[in-house]
Amino acid sequence: MASFPPPHVVEDIPQLLQILSDGTVVRSAYTYPLPIPTPPPGQPVVQWKDVVYDASHDVCKLRVYKPQAASSSSGEKLPVIVYYHGGGYIMGSFEMPCFHNCCLRLAGELPAVVLSADYRLAPEHPLPAGLDDAANVLRWVRGQAVAAEDGDPWLAELADFGRVFVAGDSGGGGVVHHTAVRLASGQVGRLDPVRVAGHVLLFPLFGGEERTASELELPPGQFLSLPVTDKGWRILLPPGSTRDHPFANPFGPESPAMDSLPLPPMLVVVAEYDLLCDRAADYVARLKAMGKSAELVKFQGQDHGFFSVQTYGDAGSEVVRLIKRFVHDNGGVAAVSA
Repeated sequence: MASFPPPHVVEDIPQLLQILSDGTVVRSAYTYPLPIPTPPPGQPVVQWKDVVYDASHDVCKLRVYKPQAASSSSGEKLPVIVYYHGGGYIMGSFEMPCFHNCCLRLAGELPAVVLSADYRLAPEHPLPAGLDDAANVLRWVRGQAVAAEDGDPWLAELADFGRVFVAGDSGGGGVVHHTAVRLASGQVGRLDPVRVAGHVLLFPLFGGEERTASELELPPGQFLSLPVTDKGWRILLPPGSTRDHPFANPFGPESPAMDSLPLPPMLVVVAEYDLLCDRAADYVARLKAMGKSAELVKFQGQDHGFFSVQTYGDAGSEVVRLIKRFVHDNGGVAAVSA
């Protein structure tokens, strides 16, 4: 009987992911035991449960969070935050303690109904699979709005479908951008009575062939370095593509134009020591030049992913206040309703 050599590593992102010669993907345990934030005393009690939003794919589930103190008896509905976790499109889940705690805090302190969604990951499911899933989350939300009392009881009781905000961090921030473009260009389809009132991008993952100053000058961070991001894009993008591919660069030569799109307000958060910070700043500057409503907030002394790693720190508290203010300010503004 013929013997075959054991599989060998053909792609390696140290401490994160390996691809073997037989196609097996090995994700490091390092991706899960990130520091588990400890909620301080007095945090609002939040209930949560997991539901399926697309039964055709096993991974397509989301975690629903609601503040325990909220009640429909007051007649007041809560805004809905759709949240896409980070992980560079290749790892992550709402089950990871860091992302779970972010959503607990947002649900309890805004307060809001938070829907934290998993989506298919590359390389097993190449892009745009994860982006398609993200759009399906919004279609699921519309289905709940249309179903009303026959839908999920938590959403039927508390969700204000006229105040839906789409948020995400790192790779999830990139998902938010692509979802915003798809929504505004009509690719998601009819959403009414759901109204997406704004988007929140926390240190979004963008790329490009031309290096930015922050990429060239900042030292490697705890989670990101140029070799890591370059390898990640090589795994993610179609063979032969450059980092100017639309999946990576919102303003690449083949990326969809956003000038005429009816984008709702954007809040973009960056960190001083994040090597991606200049790309996010350029993103906001270009949106403003198009006449879009876009706000950039830069956190001094912080690195990429600080909200999920230090959810209950001072900077994390300020992120929650920013999102709360953004949701409040845009709750009554006309926005996209595809």
